[in-house]
Amino acid sequence: MPRYGHLWRHVIINTLSTWLHGDERGFRSRKHRIHSSGDYKKPPPAGEHEGLHEFHKERARDEVHIDHEDRATIGRAFAKYLMEHGYRVLAVAVTKVHAHALIEVPHGLNEVKKIVGEAKRASSRAVEATMPGNVWSAGGKYKPVMDRAHCEKTHDYILYEQGAEAWTWSFRDRSMVGIYMRRRPALSRRKP
Repeated sequence: MPRYGHLWRHVIINTLSTWLHGDERGFRSRKHRIHSSGDYKKPPPAGEHEGLHEFHKERARDEVHIDHEDRATIGRAFAKYLMEHGYRVLAVAVTKVHAHALIEVPHGLNEVKKIVGEAKRASSRAVEATMPGNVWSAGGKYKPVMDRAHCEKTHDYILYEQGAEAWTWSFRDRSMVGIYMRRRPALSRRKP
């Protein structure tokens, strides 16, 4: 259960220039002023916003991809910043182009965006020797987690569904080491 005045949120952030307006996986602009008819699960028709995508690609910086060696450093710095500032963190995963985190933050979305923004900044600074400049794009998704079952499902999704190349960390890990290729534990089977 979250503390009074707080809420668990599933935070999803992308690296710079990897998901632009007009993307073939679907997109939403700020306040949904422009959006595609699909999403990454059910993509929109091919070429729906091709001109818009080309427009943004021409003006965007190169895509930022997080090297395998930097994922752990970024994940640790992100989680460490949050925990040092009094926010509980249950899980973090960092992949080539995005990261997921399950964190307990205040209810107000504007405050959440500031908190996550500072954690993004801290994680970018942790790898500035190997990845100079910005790592993360602006914004992100901040999905509320409604109950314990939803929290457990989100925790497991972050740890086990991000692919073999993802660096993952859970509050159950005794240190900030985290691991790659985390496998879902087998369910115990009871005999009737």
